[in-house]
This record gives sequence, C-alpha cells and structure tokens, in this order.
Amino acid sequence: MTAVTPAEGLLVPPGHGRTVETAAQQVTFKVTGDHSRMASSFEVVVPPGFDVGAHVHTKSEELFYVLEGELDVLAFEPRIRTPDHWQRWRSPSGAGVVRATPGTVIVVPPGCPHAFANPTGSPAKMFFQASPPPDHERYFEELLDILGTDGPPDHTAIEELRARYDIEQLTPLRHGARP
Repeated sequence: MTAVTPAEGLLVPPGHGRTVETAAQQVTFKVTGDHSRMASSFEVVVPPGFDVGAHVHTKSEELFYVLEGELDVLAFEPRIRTPDHWQRWRSPSGAGVVRATPGTVIVVPPGCPHAFANPTGSPAKMFFQASPPPDHERYFEELLDILGTDGPPDHTAIEELRARYDIEQLTPLRHGARP
C-alpha cells in the first residue's frame, strides 16, 4: 500500500490489508491513522465463544457493522453495572442486549458502555471503525500479542493495556469458551 496524497484516495481490495491473527480473534487493518485523520477501520472475525467484555471509552467513538454471522451486542448504560454477565444488563428504559445479524449497525458514542460476543457455533465477521485513530490500531496489536499465548487470557496484562488506551473494562474478556 502506498501513502495517501491529497490528490489520491485509498482503495483496499477485498482480502487486502494487514491481518493479525490469534486463536482468539482475527483483525485486518483496512484504514489506519496513516490514511485517515477521522477513523481507523478494521475487518474483525469473531470466533465462537469470544466475548470482548463490557467496556467504555471516554474519548473514542465506535461503529460496528455486522457482515456475517450473529453477535450479541450491548450499547447502553445499564441500570446497574454488575461485574459480570453483561448479557443480563437492562437499560433504564428496559432495553436489553440485541442479537445483531448481517446488516446491523451499532454506533457507540464516548461514555457509552458496550460489548459484543459470539454465542453461536460459527464465526462472525464485522466491519469496525474507531475514531480518532490510531489508538485502536496500537491496542489491537498489543491485545493480540497477549491473546496469542496458550491458555486463558492474562487479565492483568489486558487491564493494564486497556488503561493505556482509554478503555475501562467493566466485565472480563473471554475467548475459547463453548457457546
């Protein structure tokens, strides 16, 4: 890929972009801070049993677009933030977690708790944008290094990583669990 000049945009064909992969997740960088001042964009494959855990950002805005499969998604402030099982949370208006299918868009403003998990037996794929760049790019690279080790994730290392990148973890990240 070449650098973008003011007279030239960026075209990323299907199947292209830098991919980082572990047993826990596969992330393909489509648009980075080198190419956009507005947002970083990724294609993310979410394996069965992956749960990112509920979390919140004070500065970042995110957009998720489900391309394939199904994901359980949370995007609201719950009545009570319990330390686990975000799938049971309810909003003050009574809203709950939604099963997102292909074509579903989720927009998460700064300060809004959110989470996604794949409770099915098949991988899901989503398009994900984070603004402003490049913090999520760096976060993904470091997170995938942590998740690339055998065994359960090192929650202390993930907590330290998230604190550096404006991510307050509300419930644990999990991967490899049977849906």
